[in-house]
This record gives sequence, C-alpha cells and structure tokens, in this order.
Amino acid sequence: MADTLEFNEIYQEVKGSMFPLLGCSPPRAWGELPVPHTLTSHQNDGRLRLSRQGVIFKNSKTGKVDNIQASELAEGVWRRVALGHGLKLLTKNGHVYKYDGFRESEFDKLSDFFKAHYRLELAEKDLCVKGWNWGTVRFGGQLLSFDIGEQPVFEIPLSNVSQCTTGKNEVTLEFHQNDDAEVSLMEVRFYVPPTQEDGVDPVEAFAQNVLSKADVIQATGDAICIFRELQCLTPRGRYDIRIYPTFLHLHGKTFDYKIPYTTVLRLFLLPHKDQRQMFFVISLDPPIKQGQTRYHFLILLFSKDEDISLTLNMNEEEVEKRFEGRLTKNMSGSLYEMVSRVMKALVNRKITVPGNFQGHSGAQCITCSYKASSGLLYPLERGFIYVHKPPVHIRFDEISFVNFARGTTTTRSFDFEIETKQGTQYTFSSIEREEYGKLFDFVNAKKLNIKNRGLKEGMKQSYDEYADSDEDQHDAYLERMKEEGKIREENANDSSDGSGEETDESFNPGEEDDDVAEEFDSNASASSSSGDGDSDRGEKKPAKKAKIVKDRKPRKKQVESKKGKDPNAPKRPMSAYMLWLNANREKIKSDHPGISITDLSKKAGELWKAMSKEKKEEWDRKAEDAKRDYEKAMKEYSVGNKSESSKM
Repeated sequence: MADTLEFNEIYQEVKGSMFPLLGCSPPRAWGELPVPHTLTSHQNDGRLRLSRQGVIFKNSKTGKVDNIQASELAEGVWRRVALGHGLKLLTKNGHVYKYDGFRESEFDKLSDFFKAHYRLELAEKDLCVKGWNWGTVRFGGQLLSFDIGEQPVFEIPLSNVSQCTTGKNEVTLEFHQNDDAEVSLMEVRFYVPPTQEDGVDPVEAFAQNVLSKADVIQATGDAICIFRELQCLTPRGRYDIRIYPTFLHLHGKTFDYKIPYTTVLRLFLLPHKDQRQMFFVISLDPPIKQGQTRYHFLILLFSKDEDISLTLNMNEEEVEKRFEGRLTKNMSGSLYEMVSRVMKALVNRKITVPGNFQGHSGAQCITCSYKASSGLLYPLERGFIYVHKPPVHIRFDEISFVNFARGTTTTRSFDFEIETKQGTQYTFSSIEREEYGKLFDFVNAKKLNIKNRGLKEGMKQSYDEYADSDEDQHDAYLERMKEEGKIREENANDSSDGSGEETDESFNPGEEDDDVAEEFDSNASASSSSGDGDSDRGEKKPAKKAKIVKDRKPRKKQVESKKGKDPNAPKRPMSAYMLWLNANREKIKSDHPGISITDLSKKAGELWKAMSKEKKEEWDRKAEDAKRDYEKAMKEYSVGNKSESSKM
C-alpha cells in the first residue's frame, strides 16, 4: 500500500455560511436524493494529502495549511454530502474537520489507508433527510449535532458561534460571517421544552454548553497590555490596541474592531525605504469590515526611534506558563519590536521579513505604482507583498507567470506584471530602470515562469539598449525633421540673390501671420508645425518667400502697459478653506507619510467636505475677520496713496 494519498480539488467547510440553502432543493448535479443541510459551512478549493504522519490540507486561495497529526485522530466518517461524498475527521481534543469533493469509488482506498496507518475504521454514516424540525441536540467536543433518532440532520461547529442569547424556552445562536460565501446563515433558534427536574434550567444548561466552546469575542477581564495611539495606515487613523488572550481590540475615535487571533493568517515586518520607519502588516482571513469596506490587512507604521517600556498585566508565573519564555513580564525596546513580539507570541505564527533581495538603492524594496497609487513592492522568500494602497500579497505557488514590460510614458521606467493561476493580473508600474537587473535576477533565481524569457534576458544583458530603443526611434524622427528643415532652408536661399548669402532684406517669421504668435511669445514659430503634418503624408508645400518688411515703429508690448503691483499693498484675505488648510497641512502630512502634493489637496478637500457645519463656522468667522482687516487696511492704503499724489 502507498504511504501517501493525494486528492486535488477537495473542498473544506469554513465558517460563515450555509451551503446549500436550508429548506431549498439542491441542483440535480448533486445527486438524485435530497442533500442534507450542513450549517455554517463554505466550500474552499484545496489539496488534501494523507500520510503516515497525519492529514494535511492546503487552501488554494489563502495558502493556509491545516495539519492534523495521526496521533490526534479519534474518528473518521464517510457520508454523502453536497458535492458527492465527504470525509469528517474528529480529533481527540474535540475539533472537527470536514472535506468534500470525493468520488464514491475512493471509499475503499481511504478505508484501507485509515486501517493500515491510523488504526481507525472509516465509518459510513448517512444523514437524515426527513426534514423534521423536532429532535435531540447532542454536544460532543466542538460540535453541536441535531439528531432524529440515531441519524444527524445537521451539525454546527461551536467555534463558529459568535453569540448565544437566551429567552423563555428559547436559545438563539449567531454566527461569524464569511465574506466569500454567497449565502450566509445569520442565526438559528432552538426551542427547548421545560422539564420537571428541579434546580436545572434546561435553557441555561443548553446555553452554557454552547458558550463553553463558542468563539464569542468579548473581553472577559483586563487586557494583557495596551499600546496607545498607534499610527494605522489600513484602516487609516490613530488606534489604541488592547491585547486580550484570544483577540485584539482596535479602538479608535470613530470605529472599533475586534480581531480574533484565529483569523490572523500571516505577520510581516518590513523596513521602509527611508530606513527610518517600519511597517508591521497583519494578514487577516476573514477580513475585518466596516459597512461595505473590507480590510484584509492591518498595516501599522512605526518610527524606529520610538521606544517603549512594557509591563504585562499578569504575574511572572502566569507569563512563564503561558508564553514559555517568549515574553517576560517587563520588557523594553523599540515600539515596533514590542508590538511584533507580543503579536508573535499570542498568534503563534512566524514573522515574515524580507529575504536577501537588495535593490539598486540598497533597500529591500522597490518603489512603484499600483492602481495609480505609489507604494513599495517587497520581494520575499516565498512571495511578493505590496504596501500599501491597496495592500497585495502574492505567493509564488499561485503565480502563473511574470512579465517585464516597457513603460508606457517614458523609457526611464518599466512595468512588472504578475498573472496568477486563477487569471488575476497585477501590474506594478513606474519602476526605475536601474532596478531591472536586480528584479530579473531575483525572479530568475526563484524559478518563476518569465514570459518571453529570451527577450527579457537580452533586455537584462543590456537594459540601456532596451531603454534606448524608444529613444532611437525618437532620434530618427528628429533627424527627419532636421532634413526637412534643411530643404526649407535651401528653398529659402534659392529665392535670395543667388549667391548663397541673404541680402539686407530680413526674414521675420513672426511678422506675416503672427497675431496669435505675438500673444503667445514662446510659440512664435508654432505655425511651422502645420507643414510637418503634411510632410508625414509625403507631401511638401513650397517654402514661403522671404517678405520684405519696411522699417516700422516697434510695437509696445502689452505687458509694458500694465502697471506694476505695489509690494506695499495689503494682501487679499484667504478663504475659510485656505485658513483651515494652512493650519492642518502638517497634520495631514504626518497622518499620510509620503503623500504627494496632488493627493494632499484631494485629501484636504475630502476632509473639508466631511467636516460638520459647526466646525466650518469657526473658520468662516476667521475668514470674515480677515476680510474686515483687509478692507480696513485697504482704506488706509488708499488714503495714503491719495495724499502722496497730491503732494506731487
């Protein structure tokens, strides 16, 4: 018998939805019999691998890996489910894992494997499809099972429960949501009939059984520690981060977010290109949400110079027992180091840092643009991450190919394109051409598929040739224009005295049709461009003969007729918006490091538009005061000017 079994296109049930719809008939493709209901589940494509050591499932979308040790397996169940046949695995500590997408013919192979390597019988259990709503609830490990007789109708993993409330003879369960699910189950209500037993409330007993295993996000005590006023780029703002044993609480002036550690997928610690700041990135699945906005990444920005002394709200014995030396009761150091160290210990995940990549400037990242916003692209050991608007993380194993493309607007830069196996395309543009060789070598070393590899290697050997190719084309155009200029010059010489030298009569290109050209001083010879367009079509107009111009009095320029502005005159008052902007410009810059002047103006406009009427009135009053001061100063200035003119 083989030591391993592998299955592709296997689907895992994940919290947050009901699939299929409760009470709805499934498509015929799922089978002739009605398919049992599976509550709070969502299907995620991936690969399942069984070996002597245990069971490993890797999610194709997120890259998340579930690893179940063989020694932890307590039970295996085979049953008919939505996409064909499914496998339910129960562990000794009560956790449940469900996988779907197997063929009926694969049962024998799996059953023999379980007997040989796990010493377990793969039991066949059918689900009840009667559709009755009256039965028995059984609690086992992390699972609530609603049974009719000996057959389960549906099962709820209690870790999916976000809240449990009670009423008279009733218990209501609410669930964590999965944004990828087309249909989500919000709540389930159970009617619990009263019993004759004294001293035992069946409703409370039911609720306590649920709450003992539920993933209810609520503070059950004081926070382990609190980090005050951290600068957060996504979601934007200043937030206090309160660290609890099972979740972190992001507390801001407007919004609050509670993030269970079980939703943290990855941690990244990335040095800013300026070498003075650090990004700490937390990847989340499912994401936190505010209205219709989803935040798949939590991005914190720190200054390297900011230090902190931290005392955990636990005694030393508890700290040692809980964290096993990873944390101590009293710690001090850089703020970013303390935050990342605490998060690593609580989430129990490694922190990803940039590998051995080094760009042309010596930084471990590349400046580029993505979706019209400038940011930083970090080549990592197992993927790329872009910070920060919007954040993007792409693993190497999901990349179909990469491509180096010429910049669309200038030869001083190039674009880096990534296409995933799912067909999603990412284009990182405006990368300096000096980074080309470094990035090409990195991609080549990671054995990623490079589109048009032969061409790219030639470009890599001599990027100057690649960059100059557009310049050469431009030079050819200039040469052609120069040749046409020579022809026009020769024609003009032929119309002179024949000696090859011009006579005393002067040729002034701005005199004949230069009414417009005179208004636009720098474009006085712009009318010659009309001949260039004809030259592109292979047609040549005869050169105009030099015009003999008699001596004329020079025209006075319009600018000279204008009176110069008196530097002593009072300055016009600023509007309410400009007064507010001048007072808040530095704050906007500090809240959005590296923001361009254009983006700063846009952001300021958005903030001003969103400002309440009461706050705007304060600046309106200041603008009115400034206007009165200006009018008063102008009166004094006018009186002074009149007195000086009368003296003259």
